Amino acid sequence: MEIRFDGLQRGKKPLYIDVYDKLYVLIQDGTFPKGSKLPTETELAKMFGVSRMTLRQALALLQDDGLVKSIHGKGNFITTAQGNRETTVGLEKIGHPLYKCHTEAIDEVEMSFRLDLESDYTQQVLGRKAAAVVAFERWYKSGGSIVAFAFTFMAIETVSELNFDLQDKKQVLDMLEEKVYELANTATIEIKHSTVANPLSQDHKLSGGPECDLILESVFINNKYPLIYNKFYIPKEFSQIRINATK
Repeated sequence: MEIRFDGLQRGKKPLYIDVYDKLYVLIQDGTFPKGSKLPTETELAKMFGVSRMTLRQALALLQDDGLVKSIHGKGNFITTAQGNRETTVGLEKIGHPLYKCHTEAIDEVEMSFRLDLESDYTQQVLGRKAAAVVAFERWYKSGGSIVAFAFTFMAIETVSELNFDLQDKKQVLDMLEEKVYELANTATIEIKHSTVANPLSQDHKLSGGPECDLILESVFINNKYPLIYNKFYIPKEFSQIRINATK
């Protein structure tokens, strides 16, 4: 196959890319430190001598690259979780996906649960019939704000199989947050988009805008049925999903 470049002309770099490059340098050299708030869009546009539309295009690219996050009503902030993109473990390894995909440090997890009758839906996601289903709700907090939410479904039989006490909150959280991933042999993950996380609870308000990345996770010990089925809702402003593909 022959590839020809006859008549190829060097294009002029778009203005928003030039602004992106300059902001990138300012972030990397610490002029705008991690965790700090950027000047307002008006101030930045004046600083670079561009329109606010051009400035927003540059900021959008920085947000896509995980360097800047926009918090509704507060402004644009330099992210604290930039890390080494080549070595940071992503979703390709079994482990709690929320901690791999969330840009904020989680300092508290609030949990509640209830017993439900099984349904066609729970039979499908759990891959088995169950006498009852335990439905867990978890709210992940950072600095007092709720920054993520999770639904977890587990067959009541699994509680006996794993030999833990539903009335022991510490033991339950340890099981859901860590132990299941230590026991797991395989897991499947699906990533979707959602806008329904906030209406799911009247007592807890999820920080950030209404748009969330939704991670659907089935965790297996054997090939018969999932140990648990998780639905993690991460507001877009806190979400940074990474998969390190290898051959």
